[in-house]
Amino acid sequence: MSRALFIVDVQNDFTEGGALGVDGGDAVAEGISSFVAAHAADYTLIIASRDWHDGDGHNGGHFAAQPDFVDSWPVHCVAGTTGAEYDPGLDTSAVTHHVKKGQGIPAYSLFEGVTDAGETVGDLLTAHGVTDVDVTGIATDYCVRASALDAIEHGRRVRVLTDLIAGVAPASSEAALAELAHAGAELVEGRSEGAR
Repeated sequence: MSRALFIVDVQNDFTEGGALGVDGGDAVAEGISSFVAAHAADYTLIIASRDWHDGDGHNGGHFAAQPDFVDSWPVHCVAGTTGAEYDPGLDTSAVTHHVKKGQGIPAYSLFEGVTDAGETVGDLLTAHGVTDVDVTGIATDYCVRASALDAIEHGRRVRVLTDLIAGVAPASSEAALAELAHAGAELVEGRSEGAR
């Protein structure tokens, strides 16, 4: 059995004080860092994603002056800006692959990203024989949800580490977790479970 850890979009614009900051984002960054420090050896791959949008244009309707906060959003995670960088509480030293997503288009799932070398997440998982995926990051009700559903769709056994995620809103986050559980994901607390 080979296992991967996904760290989804733990970026300045999605943590406190950012353009789309969520409550608990900084704590998630620090929690993931502690978890990885204790469990990095349990993973064949540790893949971190970042929203990485173009600075000009509306990124395929993703940016809007009057966003609906469902399909369109205020400007966030523009390539090369501080907002697009990882939260300073996230230690990325053990990350094996960094992927960027949403360049000129809307993108929620980590599977929509590519490494700087052009590798897709699906190809990385296959190449390394990954059967199991643990998912952490931001936001529970958007990019964490989409990434976990795609991992299930790609035939992997998925665990969502519920103490290492943060969502935009309580109701939509609860609904996302219920949807993920129904789709076959296991919901566990990472810090108590480890990567067993």
